[in-house]
Amino acid sequence: MNHHPRSAFGAAPSMGRHQRTGEAGSAVSAWSDPRSIALALFVAVLAALPLLPLPEFWITQLNYIGLYAIVSLGLVLLTGVGGLTSFGQAAFVGIGAYASAYLTTTYGASPWLGLLLGLALTAAVALVLGWVTLRMSGHYLPLATIAWCLALYYTMGNLDALGKYDGLLGVPAIEIGDFSFREGRRIYYLIWGTALVAALAIIHLLDSRPGRVMRALNANRGGGVTMPEAMGASTFRYKVVMFLTAALLASLSGWLFAHLQRTVNPSPFGLKLGIEYLFMAVVGGVGSVWGAFTGAAVVKLIEDQLQVLLPRLLGTSGNYEMIVFGVMLVMVLKFAPKGLWPLFDALLPARRRPRDWAGAPPMEQRPKPKRGEVLLDVRELRKAFGGLVAVNDVSFTIRAGEIVGLIGPNGAGKSTTFGLISGLLPLTSGDVSLRGERISGLPSREVAQRGLSRTFQHAKLVPEMTVLENVALGGYLRSHSGTLRAMLRLDRAEERRALKEAEAQLQRIGLGEQMHELAGNLALGPQRLVEIARSLAGDPSLLLLDEPAAGLRHKEKQALAAVLRQLKASGLSLLLVEHDMDFVMSLTDRIVVMEFGTKLIEGTPAEVQASPAVRAAYLGTEH
Repeated sequence: MNHHPRSAFGAAPSMGRHQRTGEAGSAVSAWSDPRSIALALFVAVLAALPLLPLPEFWITQLNYIGLYAIVSLGLVLLTGVGGLTSFGQAAFVGIGAYASAYLTTTYGASPWLGLLLGLALTAAVALVLGWVTLRMSGHYLPLATIAWCLALYYTMGNLDALGKYDGLLGVPAIEIGDFSFREGRRIYYLIWGTALVAALAIIHLLDSRPGRVMRALNANRGGGVTMPEAMGASTFRYKVVMFLTAALLASLSGWLFAHLQRTVNPSPFGLKLGIEYLFMAVVGGVGSVWGAFTGAAVVKLIEDQLQVLLPRLLGTSGNYEMIVFGVMLVMVLKFAPKGLWPLFDALLPARRRPRDWAGAPPMEQRPKPKRGEVLLDVRELRKAFGGLVAVNDVSFTIRAGEIVGLIGPNGAGKSTTFGLISGLLPLTSGDVSLRGERISGLPSREVAQRGLSRTFQHAKLVPEMTVLENVALGGYLRSHSGTLRAMLRLDRAEERRALKEAEAQLQRIGLGEQMHELAGNLALGPQRLVEIARSLAGDPSLLLLDEPAAGLRHKEKQALAAVLRQLKASGLSLLLVEHDMDFVMSLTDRIVVMEFGTKLIEGTPAEVQASPAVRAAYLGTEH
C-alpha cells in the first residue's frame, strides 16, 4: 500500500491483560498455557473426588451442582450471549425428566431411549415456543417464558399418566451393559462428564462463524439486529438456535436428574426453579461459560446452608433463603455486575490466539464487474410514512469503479434513501437493481448475498470481540459451517480461511497490527476503518458508507480518504452519504444532491459546487 492510514490514528491504548498476540510462534503452547493447566487441574480434581473417602452427602451435592451447571450453560448462551432472558428453563428440565421416567417405568424401555424421547419432545416444544415468543422484545419475552413455564408445570402436574402431583416412582438407573450408574459416585462421572463436554461445545460454538453472529446479537440490542442482518445472517434463526440449544441442555439435565433421583414429581420444575437457574447464571457470570459452574456451586452450597441455619436463627421453618438470595442478587448486580467468575478470570493471563491461518487457501470471490458497467440502478425510489413522503421519486445510477456522493441538508432524505437501497427499510414504490438483478423489497441479509455491503452511521462493532473477529463476521456469507459442526470443532479449516481473509482486509486498510485488540478499546477513527474492513470481508461489488467521517479529526479524515481512494483504485464502487463537504468533494466522481426528499441535482463535484440551487439548499440563499 502506498499510504498507511494507521499512522494518522497513532498507537492503540495499552490493553493490559486483554491484549492479544497473534504472531506466528508467539502463542503459548497448550501444555504451557496457564489457562489450559488450570483447566487440566480442575478436571483432575473433579475426577479424583469420588475416589476419596468423602461423605456421601458431599458427592450428592456435587452431583446436583453438575446438573444445575448444565442448565445454566444454556442460559449463558441464551441470556448472556444472546441477550434473551428466560425464566422457563425448569420446564424443559421437566420434559426431559418426565419423558424418560414415563417411558422406562410404563414400558420398561432403556433410559437411553428415554433420553432420545426427552430430547425429541423438548426440541418440538422449544421450536414451537421459540417460533412464537422469540419474535417478542423488551419485557414481553421474559413474561412469555414465565407463562409457558407455568403452563408446562401445571400440565405435568395434572396428567394422570404422569401420576399427577405424586409423580412417577421406581425410575431405573442408567446402565451401559452390565455397568450400572445406580450409585451416586458412579453417576457423578456421567453428570460431570456431560457438563464438561457441554461447556467445551459452547466454547467451541462461540469461537466460530455462528458464534460470532450470536455474540453480535446482544452487543447490538440498542440498535436492533441491523448489523448481523446486514452481514447476511438471519438473526431470528440464530435466536431459535440458541433457544433450542439451551432447551436441549436443560432436557439433558432433567434426564440425568430423573435417573439420579429414581423418582420424578412436578415440584422441581416450577417457576421457582426457573428463577433460580437464571439466578445461578447471573451470580456466576451470565456471559461466561465457567460462570455457569461458579454460580451453580455458590447458589447450591449457600442454599443448603441457609436452609439449615435460618430456621434455627428465626425459630420457624420457611423458604427464608429466598430473601437472602434476593439481597445477594442485588449486591452482585451492584458490585460485580458481570458475576463472580470474571473476578477469578482476571487473575489468569489472557489466552493468546496463535496465527495458524497463514497457509490457508483464499476464500472464493464473486465475479467482479467491468469498470464502467452499470452497477446500481435506482429508479423512482419513493418512501412514504403515512402522509409524509420522505423520499420522492429519486433516481440515479452508480457505475463500477465510481465513488458517488449522496449529500443534502438535514432532513433531505439521505439516510432513508440509504436504508431503502440496503434493504433496511421497505420501499413504497420504485425499483433498485444491483448488476441487473432486482433487489428492491428484499431484506438486508438477502441484499448482502447479492454483493452489497454497508457501514453504519454509528459504528456497530462487538466490543468484547477482537478486531479480527469483528472483521471475520463480515465474511459470514463466504463460509458455511453451522452450529453442530462448530460444536464438534469440524469447522477449523473454514475458520482459518475466514481469519486469513479478515487479516488481509485489516492489512488492506492499515490496521493489521491491531487485529488482536479488543474492538471496544479502539478510538472512533479506527472503529470506522474496522467497519469498512468488515464490509470488505464480504467481497462486495458495492460498498455503502453512512457518514464515515462523522466525529473524526482532520488527520483521521485524511487517513480514511486514503483508504477510500485505494479501494476505488482496486475497482471497488462506493456510495457515500456524508455531511463534510470538503471530504465529499475531494473523493467523489459524481454527487447526488437531495432536498426535502427529492433529487435536486446530479453532477461532478465542480458542477455541484457551482450550482446556485445547491447553495440555496444549504445556505438559504443563491448568493
